[in-house]
Amino acid sequence: MSPPDQARVSVRIMDKEYVVACPYDERSALLDAAEFLNTRMREIRDSGKVVGLDRIAVMAALNLAHEFLKVRGREAQVDSGAGQKVRALRERVEGALGKSQQLDL
Repeated sequence: MSPPDQARVSVRIMDKEYVVACPYDERSALLDAAEFLNTRMREIRDSGKVVGLDRIAVMAALNLAHEFLKVRGREAQVDSGAGQKVRALRERVEGALGKSQQLDL
């Protein structure tokens, strides 16, 4: 039985029904995720290259994990680049402020 602050959500993936507990405010996201996974698994099944629900699920999980890690790597690069730009800007501002203080003396 799920805790009182949890919803029991029924999702259908590859013609099988699963009941999943999740916070009430995440029900819509869970349904979207299940539909996304169902679509990806059907694409793998329909390619004819992978047979069996377990193997299809593993291939979908590997594909999604790979995509996730690529996106996370790109975000880390963006964060690193932004951090470098902020440091350079701060140094320029501090340099300008230092020159201004020297002129005031």
